Amino acid sequence: MKISEIRDGMSNVELTGEIVEISEPREVITKFGNTSVATAKVKDDSGTINLSLWGKQISAVKVGDNIHITGGYTKSFRDEVQVNVGKQGSLQKV
Repeated sequence: MKISEIRDGMSNVELTGEIVEISEPREVITKFGNTSVATAKVKDDSGTINLSLWGKQISAVKVGDNIHITGGYTKSFRDEVQVNVGKQGSLQKV
């Protein structure tokens, strides 16, 4: 799937792209407890999209890495569609 094809509310998203930016992690409180989250900007030849990195995912990738996401889902946050890798999904370097 190309980034330009991604819309809000999608599930089972499969995406390959390059990480071009990662924000500083911030601490958040969720219903599961305290954790860290960072926002990565991922690009392919059709555009860019934000990717939420949670917990150990933050240290697993760096700027310049090519990644492949399977089983992801999308939702809007602050009026921007972003990709999340849920418990059923995976994020791998390629």
